Amino acid sequence: MEALVQPGMVSDLPSDTRNTDEDRSAHPEKDYFIARNGVRYAGTHVIIDLWGATNLDDPEHIDSVLREAALATGATILHGHFHHFSPNGGVSGVLVLAESHVSIHSWPERDYAALDIFVCGDCDPYKALPALKRGFLPERVQLAEHKRGLIG
Repeated sequence: MEALVQPGMVSDLPSDTRNTDEDRSAHPEKDYFIARNGVRYAGTHVIIDLWGATNLDDPEHIDSVLREAALATGATILHGHFHHFSPNGGVSGVLVLAESHVSIHSWPERDYAALDIFVCGDCDPYKALPALKRGFLPERVQLAEHKRGLIG
């Protein structure tokens, strides 16, 4: 098995790791892919940049805000881990969700945080935005969306 795959490349997986149409029809409860507007995909991955943000050096505050945001999406939180690099330093952390993850990397010295929210099923990552705005009070928010596992 390949340890690394270059961006844009597809790794050949053993046939027993792929879901076939036969597998999906025999076990429809295992397929959490989304079908919206005629498009089928695994989930929505939203990349969020917060500029002019506050409270970016407090792991407990960040944990609390991200938990509120994750629950707002409709996700199920499995566990979280947050690392504070030093007093007044940045925080890197992740909430592992049954539906995927929420992560953050903060640069309090720049009032900047990079977050991503990837969810599948009925979860809506955009419902996390009000909690993020309340918790970090950013002056500016930049968003990018990617549909993961897009079936052509």
